Amino acid sequence: MSPVASPVAAVAERVRERLRAEQTDPARHPDAAALIARSEVRRHNDFALARGLSPVDDEASCVRDVLAAVSGYGPLQAYLDDPTVEELWINAPDRIFIARGGRSERVPLSLSDTAVRDVVERMLHATGRRVDLSQPFVDASLPDGSRLHVVIPDITRRHWSVNVRKFLPAYRDLDTLEAIGSIAPEAAVHLRAAMTEGRSILVSGATHAGKTTLLAALIGACPPEHRVVTVEETFELAVDAPDLVALQGRQPSLEGSGEVTLRRLVKEALRMRPDRLVVGEVRDAEALDLLLALNTGVPGAATIHANSARDALSKLAALPLLAGRNIDGGFVLPAIASSVHLVAHCAKDAGGRRRVVELVAPTGRVVADAVEARTLYRWDGA
Repeated sequence: MSPVASPVAAVAERVRERLRAEQTDPARHPDAAALIARSEVRRHNDFALARGLSPVDDEASCVRDVLAAVSGYGPLQAYLDDPTVEELWINAPDRIFIARGGRSERVPLSLSDTAVRDVVERMLHATGRRVDLSQPFVDASLPDGSRLHVVIPDITRRHWSVNVRKFLPAYRDLDTLEAIGSIAPEAAVHLRAAMTEGRSILVSGATHAGKTTLLAALIGACPPEHRVVTVEETFELAVDAPDLVALQGRQPSLEGSGEVTLRRLVKEALRMRPDRLVVGEVRDAEALDLLLALNTGVPGAATIHANSARDALSKLAALPLLAGRNIDGGFVLPAIASSVHLVAHCAKDAGGRRRVVELVAPTGRVVADAVEARTLYRWDGA
């Protein structure tokens, strides 16, 4: 064991013993845990030379490492604390990557299989969710709002696959997105007006194109007197507003009961007097319930995976058909044409830059079995 790692491991074990003895939860009482860690680091240095141990040269750094070991996520904590890191993922214990500015890089970090499992267990501890052979996938929200996704063998070939997707608060308003060039001023005018005037917006794009970030910024542009109800499979938006309720789905129990689906949440949200209903991502039959809500006069906002703004309208027309054979395009297409007012399409370029590249507005007409729309804005690539 290296001379740096040895003191951290030894001190961390003593800190754990004191936390247990004093019944102190480091997650709930971080200041108390920090005091214990500092006192144990100093105690280690007081006796290190006499006992033939390696002293700690940088006490502050050692305290941070000890706290990460006992209350955080170990060696991953530094990357999760880094405000420039957007996402972290583990393909294998010795193949760990992060994304910054839309671009990925491998980090010089190697764990063991046991260490990966231990950190996942700590992440899941406060979420009420689980991962095991009977349920080899898990989606969960970490206390800071990051989204955790885990897949275990034998769904994966050998190692646990772990993704932690962070949602950086610095980019959660339209002014900031406009300032960094993610939204052109012309497009921002349309988006602000749509939120202020209670129009419904669909945010489309590929994975990692910035859809959730834009949706969160749109919520921030709602008038402060509006009551907003958000519906998500897993909390990702992590937004705040004067009058906001956030709802999250629930996975079934070991007995297969207790599941709460997005369809159920959309229906429940309508009973909560929303001025705006927000669905984190529309990907299945919940599209029908969203469409029904929009056609009762409740403004909505949602994200959807699509290759263009017009493709997003086509996909939104197809998803309600998954709800049952008694649903057909004769109802769905006119409903979309009359209730979706704006589609904002996001894209990421080869350099990792994310931006709104297109805005289209349905005209209210259905032409040739498609929702007719006119282009309000298109990024010219300059």
